[in-house]
Amino acid sequence: MSKKSLFVWGGWSGHEPEQCVNIFAPLIRAAGYEVDVETSLDVYTDAARMATYDVITQVYTMSTITREQEKGLLEAIRAGAGFAGWHGGMADAFRNNTEYQFMVGGQWVAHPGNIIDYTVQITNHTDPITAGLNDFAMRSEQYYLHIDPGNEVLATTTFGSQYCDWIDGTVMPVIWKRRWGKGKIFYTSLGHVARDFDVPEAKEIVRRGILWATR
Repeated sequence: MSKKSLFVWGGWSGHEPEQCVNIFAPLIRAAGYEVDVETSLDVYTDAARMATYDVITQVYTMSTITREQEKGLLEAIRAGAGFAGWHGGMADAFRNNTEYQFMVGGQWVAHPGNIIDYTVQITNHTDPITAGLNDFAMRSEQYYLHIDPGNEVLATTTFGSQYCDWIDGTVMPVIWKRRWGKGKIFYTSLGHVARDFDVPEAKEIVRRGILWATR
């Protein structure tokens, strides 16, 4: 029986949610999954349907979620569905919902300098999400996040002093994984816009992260 994947996109259009889903939904189908794509958070309120998904990928920046929608999502994850995503579509989705943020393991707060050149340092070379990958360069937003210290960090980036001198030398997670109930959580801060995934490592990390998070 094939695995089932749900992609939910919407919210702020500047993160190109539809374009990004159109990159990854075919990759997950190619891995043998049955893939559904939705543009409304109302899907989260259908408990019977949500129970059929093995992994959920949300691309929904700077929006709001109702109490019923949040409850449905968190219950599905707690029961064993994986939750995997990137950038603001996962870690800057619902700024008023602290339990959602507790599940994700972090919340975006800044990207000093906006679009800049920075390096991603792979810190775990044996995990299936990062195995065989080397450090790589990005030109995008370098995310500063408030982070759960319980996360298992797989890659980091180091901030310089050019834009905010008080954070010079701060080492910030770029990729992490964690648990929420029986569900596995994968997150990467990469992926501001679709062209960021022209970087092969960034694209491969998300593909592997979705597969890893699967129930």
